[in-house]
Amino acid sequence: MEPDSTFIADQFYSKRVSDLHFRHLRMATSDNSVTDCAIKMAQEKVSCLFIGESSNSIEGYLTDITLRDRLLARQLSPSIPVSEIMESDMVAIHHEAHLFEALVLMFQTKSRYLLVEKEGEYIGWISRTKILTEQSQGPFMFIQSVKESRQIPELRDKWQRMPEIIHLLLSRGMKAGIVNQIITTVADTITQRVIERVFKDIGPAPAKFVFFVLGSEGRGELTLKTDQDNGIIYEDKANDHREEVRKYFLDFATRVSTSLNEIGIDFCSGELMAMNPKWTHSLSHWKRNYETWIQDASQETAMNYATFFDCRAIYGEVTLLEKLKEHMGILLTQAPERFYINLGHNALQFEPPITFFRQIRTEKIDGEKQINLKQTMRPIVDLVRVYALKYLVFETNTIRRIEQLTQKKVFSPREAQELSHAFDYLMAFRLENQAHLILEKAEKPKNYLTTAQLTKVQSVTLLEIFKVIEEFQARIKLAFTRTL
Repeated sequence: MEPDSTFIADQFYSKRVSDLHFRHLRMATSDNSVTDCAIKMAQEKVSCLFIGESSNSIEGYLTDITLRDRLLARQLSPSIPVSEIMESDMVAIHHEAHLFEALVLMFQTKSRYLLVEKEGEYIGWISRTKILTEQSQGPFMFIQSVKESRQIPELRDKWQRMPEIIHLLLSRGMKAGIVNQIITTVADTITQRVIERVFKDIGPAPAKFVFFVLGSEGRGELTLKTDQDNGIIYEDKANDHREEVRKYFLDFATRVSTSLNEIGIDFCSGELMAMNPKWTHSLSHWKRNYETWIQDASQETAMNYATFFDCRAIYGEVTLLEKLKEHMGILLTQAPERFYINLGHNALQFEPPITFFRQIRTEKIDGEKQINLKQTMRPIVDLVRVYALKYLVFETNTIRRIEQLTQKKVFSPREAQELSHAFDYLMAFRLENQAHLILEKAEKPKNYLTTAQLTKVQSVTLLEIFKVIEEFQARIKLAFTRTL
């Protein structure tokens, strides 16, 4: 970035929603005709009209795109009540949130508009265009450019630019958690564009379905060294259509994963992908999978399938995954103690790299002493997951799981702070190291860090973090030994 654009970006990262001159709510009631609503939008020169009796009882909204897609394209009469075509999937954000949080939320929820909330009331709304005009440089315009890309070579070029963007964001002091969200949003957007392209090639799906991601992408914790972890749930169809539906989705998934691999989001070495027949199934089959994993829990099952409890929908009929999670919630309340014991054991498999003399333990790779940053973070992910499932927290992101577990008094504020800080510090280190390898050494990103490049302060900080992880592992061991 040039100095001027850097200044713009720095300003942008510090701005809040309340700093914008957001639009006042323009209202209509649900029994108003579409014509009356369109006239009001034209008079007020707004692209979004909210529907309801008052700003505190909003039922839905109407946009220019709604008029095009739900009225004109369907050749409906404009005299019908607006309630028949209005959209209801409204998304709100607090007025003190940062602008970059608002944009990430918009891209994740595919919303062009956000309601602005203050003290429990809606006080206005903002559009994606409004926020994007606040900066002409930076990652959010880049995400927008990804959304507008369609061809595989173009999407590949976008993904190859990620190291440069991540390096810039980290050098500006952006928190690792936000950087993770940006990488995840770009990966999600690329996958959505690929899915749309595959539909053009093979035609629409023969049944409702949801394409979901799991593992680090499911948790919103992607780094620059990432591979594909995904699956498909499709609605249950009558027996005479079952094989036809299954054949379509396996072909569909193979095309999606092959394109993603061409772009640079690699095939999963463990084949945890929808193109694997094991991970594309009907909703009823997926429910039976979770029943088996939870009720017939073994240590091997916990290790192999724990990542399936970090699922997030990115395309299709989201309610299918929600139904699966509802079923999972019932199963978790009935789960045998050995299920949690084995998940707890899973969180103890990777010990922090600390020697008997309380120094950092390293591995010798290519003649250099190194530590595996991914493995050092894994105990945090695993131990937070087991507590989340035990206390029915269905959030998948590690930091947000910690926050919700703290609200449930599972972790004290101090424990939550220690865990969150440890996770953020390790993640930032991991991202910086990967970006450095790509940009400075023209190497592929990896999770190993050469300890020779650590400063004394960094070494001391890492050692203290490893001690924190060790203490939390001891807590899990005690808690689950007690249940034994």
